[in-house]
Amino acid sequence: MFFNFMKAIILAAGEGLRCRPLTLTRSKVMLPVANRPILEHVISSLEKNGIKEIILVVGYEKERIMNYFEDGLNFGVNITYVEQKAQLGTAHAIEQAKKLINPEDSEFLVLNGDNLVEPKTIADLLNNHEGDASLLTVRMEDTAGYGVVLKEKKRVTQILEKRPGGLSRIVNTGIYIFTPQVFETIEKTPISENGEYAITDTLQLMIDEGKVVTSIPTESKWLDAVHAWDLLKANATVLNSSRNQKQEGELEEGVIIRGKVTIGKNTIIRAGTYIVGPAVIGENCDIGPNVVILPSTTIGDNVSVRSFTEIQNSIIMNDCRISSHGQISNSIIGSNNTLGPGFTSEEKGDLEININGTIHKAPKLGTILGDDNRIGGRVLVKAGVMIAVNCQVESGNTIYRNLSRDSVVL
Repeated sequence: MFFNFMKAIILAAGEGLRCRPLTLTRSKVMLPVANRPILEHVISSLEKNGIKEIILVVGYEKERIMNYFEDGLNFGVNITYVEQKAQLGTAHAIEQAKKLINPEDSEFLVLNGDNLVEPKTIADLLNNHEGDASLLTVRMEDTAGYGVVLKEKKRVTQILEKRPGGLSRIVNTGIYIFTPQVFETIEKTPISENGEYAITDTLQLMIDEGKVVTSIPTESKWLDAVHAWDLLKANATVLNSSRNQKQEGELEEGVIIRGKVTIGKNTIIRAGTYIVGPAVIGENCDIGPNVVILPSTTIGDNVSVRSFTEIQNSIIMNDCRISSHGQISNSIIGSNNTLGPGFTSEEKGDLEININGTIHKAPKLGTILGDDNRIGGRVLVKAGVMIAVNCQVESGNTIYRNLSRDSVVL
């Protein structure tokens, strides 16, 4: 069923603070999964459901988003931009699009630009919604950090925000269908303890006023990359489900490829290189000779990887230069990084990582580098250590702690 009459509001104004240092230079929605921004995956899923009219609510690093997607024509949709100048919550973000929603529109869709969804996920809500508002839910065993839903049959009775515990295993995905009347309730929504106007408070107000808010379950793909290291799981999931296997570059004699591997235009894979998919290598890359690329790895555009370097389960963004004899595993390397010969990212499982005084667990992680760093030869980065942006590390160093912006290690 196609819903080409329906508009979609995509919330893409946030910074993604928990995805530092990658979001020091881009918003979370522009982080790449399988070599495409998360937001592009969202827009593609909408387009495949026949939803062509998209309102993008932008804010932080909005120019990157607008320069990439422009008017949406290249993505099969029509994009209109509105700006949320201050990060005052999801209800406030939706309200910014009010002037673009006609009162005669029967309903519209709202979703986050930083959650990976497949077309069927959206279709599950489009095909089953009812009442004054509907929200899409997934069942999760570990609900810590998520809003959960209490309901009677389909009807939602209460939404509890980010409270761990056994009250409910039904998690709110943040994907909604509203009628234009929701804007009247948004105007009455109280400010929350953290100084924001949350759409979940709007929904609770609707419930308290006796309006019908329904919960629509889905078992289709919905991935929330909360922290930077969650991108690795999302990347692996998308690569494993992808059917794309184009090889448009040049493969020299002696290259061995196993599994699903996509290679972009004007890329050369030199002799002796061994690649095991699923993997994606972008355009204008120079790989090898004698490089090993193992599963769940994506390499962006304009990347060079020199001899005897091994990369596995990692994301390498655009414009990187990786020298010989490197070892990169379970890591994310931002754009425009230069890594000297013998660069090694140590990896460990069940890491405890301190972010702004709160301990978070990473299942398995090497390192995360922001953009524009210069790393010398024979540098070892300890597991879980993050390097921000525009840092310089001289040869022979071991990096034991996080490096902030513009750090120099001699």
